[in-house]
Amino acid sequence: MSVKLYYSMPYETKWSTQIEEVIETENKFFVILKETAFYPEGGGQPADTGTIDGIDVLDVQIKNEQIYHLVERKPVNTHVECELNWNRRFDHMQQHTAQHLLSAVLEEQYNIPTVSFHLGKDYTTIDVDTPELNTEQIDKIEHICNTYIMKNLEIKTYFTTHEDVNKFPLRKLPKVTGAIRIVEIARIDFSACAGTHVQRTGELSNFKIVKTEKHRGQTRVFFLSGWRAIDDYQTSHSILDDLSNHFKTNKQQLQDRISKLELEKKAVNRELETLKAENNAFHAEQILAEHNEKVISLKFEEKTMKDLSTLAKYILQKSSLVILFSSEIDKKLLLQHNGEFPFHCGKLLRETIQEFEGKGGGNEILAQATFPSVQQLQACLKKLNVTLLNTL
Repeated sequence: MSVKLYYSMPYETKWSTQIEEVIETENKFFVILKETAFYPEGGGQPADTGTIDGIDVLDVQIKNEQIYHLVERKPVNTHVECELNWNRRFDHMQQHTAQHLLSAVLEEQYNIPTVSFHLGKDYTTIDVDTPELNTEQIDKIEHICNTYIMKNLEIKTYFTTHEDVNKFPLRKLPKVTGAIRIVEIARIDFSACAGTHVQRTGELSNFKIVKTEKHRGQTRVFFLSGWRAIDDYQTSHSILDDLSNHFKTNKQQLQDRISKLELEKKAVNRELETLKAENNAFHAEQILAEHNEKVISLKFEEKTMKDLSTLAKYILQKSSLVILFSSEIDKKLLLQHNGEFPFHCGKLLRETIQEFEGKGGGNEILAQATFPSVQQLQACLKKLNVTLLNTL
């Protein structure tokens, strides 16, 4: 059984040890080390990565207290030099410790228990047993968490027995038996946890709740701490600077400027819709004047399918015809009539588009299809037009 250096020496990044066993199964190689600082996936925390004798460690898992290191290829030596991906490990230590702090503050201030924890690549989340958290609560939680960080409180870890675990004011009683590891944040939080953590809250640097979402009657809280929060701040600051320069205003007035632009955009859109309606009515009259056949088959390069649907509606209000339009910009086709023709639009379209890799369908009087290319669209349009002319 491997000695767990990640507990006794959580800041160790390089060490020498012996390979006790190499297991090959399904073209994969698993290494068992005499001592390991590689943390195995568990409790919501991802596995560490790094190298064993220069060979990449792809995953680390624990089963029946034995730690298995999945490596890229089979090691040659038995005495090996190991190196931990410290940036990844320290990030996990920061996020996991921040989760303990956040959960403690939620319990302390609002008696809200934490249900689950997940340490993701971009965000860390916890699900908490409350329907929602309002803005005032979020601001208060952030402030208290950052206050505890600035106090640089000591974080201690130690083991106790299952029989003695009730001596500690744990937020949640563990389900495991045997030796139980306790993580204590300077008397404000006691948790049973097997993860890795920093030694003082000051190492978290800062804490930020990014957003909350409702999730199965509970609330999912997304947060950042440590270097993740710093990187996020730098990115956000850069974006705000770029937007401020673009709109030629300072960051404080940026929101007002964007709100004003939104109002202007809505006014322009209303005017545009009015003009488009007038243009469609004029265009419909023009098409009717230029075509006296039963099938009006036209292709449009720039008009969208939404535009063509509106145009078809105008035409069918004025006359009883079959509409066959194509939108090259959307690579879509429209087939429509007012119900006075003896064919089913959806059925005819489905039968025809298969030859041209089209996808779509519809009902008796209206059908649409999408095509991989403009060439296939126009070929289908041509074939449909011939079929309709021969049928009608």
